[in-house]
Amino acid sequence: MTESERYGSRRRRASDSHWGPAAPPAPTESPGEAEADPREVARAIVLRQLSASAKSRRQLEDKLADRNVPEDVAREVLDRFEEVNLVDDRAYAGMFVRSRAETRRLSRSALRRELAQRGITGEIADEALEQRSDHDELRDAHVLVRKKLPASLDPSDRKERDRLIRRLVSMLGRKGYPPGLAFAVVKEELGALKSSAEEFESEESAGDEFAGDEFSADGFPGDGFSGDDYAAGGSTVGGRDRPDPDDAHVWDTP
Repeated sequence: MTESERYGSRRRRASDSHWGPAAPPAPTESPGEAEADPREVARAIVLRQLSASAKSRRQLEDKLADRNVPEDVAREVLDRFEEVNLVDDRAYAGMFVRSRAETRRLSRSALRRELAQRGITGEIADEALEQRSDHDELRDAHVLVRKKLPASLDPSDRKERDRLIRRLVSMLGRKGYPPGLAFAVVKEELGALKSSAEEFESEESAGDEFAGDEFSADGFPGDGFSGDDYAAGGSTVGGRDRPDPDDAHVWDTP
């Protein structure tokens, strides 16, 4: 289908959606009522669209077709907007890739599909996607998985682990990451989570080893100090006198 045929088809669909298959005849204008200039109408539509957010030329074409702007008028107006750089598919594609990669961490294949939906393909799409490298995709895949990992997970529960793997791989797949990369990233992150859990358990066990030790006044084990020295109201710590800054024994009272 040519661009002209596509535009005409879009205009027919827009008309049917407003009036149904059998559209009523246009009302006759009263004498002296000036018909709006279609070029001014088209310019106003484009300016409103661009003031809301950046748009590709295809998106603006579709909006003009929705409003039944004649194709030749739409082309003339959009050509003029391109001349003054208010419509620039190359700049739009670069901005779009940066924004979607940052906010949704999409892969290049997913970004390419979204660009195509906005009428941007070929060299312009390739140039925009060059901003994303294999390293960027791998990093973002890891970030996505880490964000979705549950706070509490029993790595020894095989059923729960397999269910989590399927869910995370599917999530990456929806963002355009290939299955091989998705599985590798998920397994690596789960392995890191398991290692962290084992390391934490090891640290807890090491802490338990000191639970029954006696501590000195400085807080280090092995000095023979225990709470009993305080409970007895004595003036020694671990069998030694505790000095006062003024050379007085702090617990010696007259």
